[in-house]
Amino acid sequence: MARIVWLGTVSDRGASLHSTPARELDATFAGLVGEAHGGAVRPSCSRVLALHPRATPIRNVRQITILSAEELREIARRMGIGEVAPGWLGAQMVVEGLPDFSHLPPSSRLQTLAGTTLVVDMQNRPCHLPVEVIEREAPGSGARFGAAARGRRGVCGWVEREGPLHVGDALRLFLPDQRAWRVGEARADDAVRVDAAS
Repeated sequence: MARIVWLGTVSDRGASLHSTPARELDATFAGLVGEAHGGAVRPSCSRVLALHPRATPIRNVRQITILSAEELREIARRMGIGEVAPGWLGAQMVVEGLPDFSHLPPSSRLQTLAGTTLVVDMQNRPCHLPVEVIEREAPGSGARFGAAARGRRGVCGWVEREGPLHVGDALRLFLPDQRAWRVGEARADDAVRVDAAS
């Protein structure tokens, strides 16, 4: 179980990454109402250049950035500042109570008791955009963010079941029923099967 401790939206990505706090938000299949990262599709970015030319329309599995309160505190400690506010990172949600949050397995679900359900796509990879905001809010600190936040940038996800989200809501974590991928063993098994068939 976890708890939502912060919600926010970025209304205009072109103007600023900074997100504005909210007490409640409506989650729809297109993402959070009023959120610039929403939409059923998005233009592909540098994260998927190995798959798609830049700006190709692809499914938007990055509708929501979810951070961990515990990891934010650790990032601030490593940066030597009092806090790293979620809004500085353009977050939409902060949760508390799940250890090692940024490494939740893809396809994990976070579900409110009312049924609103978010699917974890994957860890949110480092981004240079928060540096400018952090530098403005905590002068002299922006350059330390990248190293301090490595492996602690939260996750991106998308809405699987529509519904409301409120600060204070409890969240249940559902983990996918899947063992870790063991590519070395799989290749060895394939080699044995090929030999047996010969």
